[in-house]
Amino acid sequence: MMPNQFTLTSYWEQGDAISHVVALVLLAMSLVSWFFILSKTLAAWRIRRSAPAVQQFWQAPTLSDGVAALNAADPEQIYAPLAQQGAALQQAAQAGSRSLSAELAPAAQSTRVLRDAIQRATNKLESGLTVLASIGATAPFVGLLGTVWGIYHALANVSAHGTVQIDKVAGPVGEALIMTAIGLTVAIPAVLAYNGFNRVNRLTLAELDAFAYDLQAYLTRSSE
Repeated sequence: MMPNQFTLTSYWEQGDAISHVVALVLLAMSLVSWFFILSKTLAAWRIRRSAPAVQQFWQAPTLSDGVAALNAADPEQIYAPLAQQGAALQQAAQAGSRSLSAELAPAAQSTRVLRDAIQRATNKLESGLTVLASIGATAPFVGLLGTVWGIYHALANVSAHGTVQIDKVAGPVGEALIMTAIGLTVAIPAVLAYNGFNRVNRLTLAELDAFAYDLQAYLTRSSE
């Protein structure tokens, strides 16, 4: 019985340095991609689970109680920093602290601190998405590089032997097809995850904007 040439081991053994580098790059891209996919999936699940805590915040008897409840229900610290900044602003106003920001109108002060909190939350939500987008966009081309190099090996074998022999071209062509498949296998989950996380981020940012608007109205009214 003839040994099977179409195995990953045989492709690795017959590949050269460039083929090995392409394969290792794709492996590294896959590992990085799945790290961000799994970590951000857990974070997104926790964020969406804590979203109803915003309503609990408004049902609290005092601002400090609302902040404490939101802190306990928001382990990713996406919604809670807005309430924390609002409470800190209210305490600073009551204490009569002197600073450049204290000279602003109450509405302008609340806008500034809430905008900063939303910006930090946005940065946290979008962390890793650039890596996923880059992997999804470039992995097929890295696999294509392996494809082109494998076809070059096939043509070199044909040229060296002068005749087309299936055993001389099957291995390199198979290597080329495997590189293409691996590139797509790396890219497809990254693209799907990127789109999914973007949708979760849009929902979360819309809720943050609504929460900031309501919180600013509360802070402005309480300061009058």
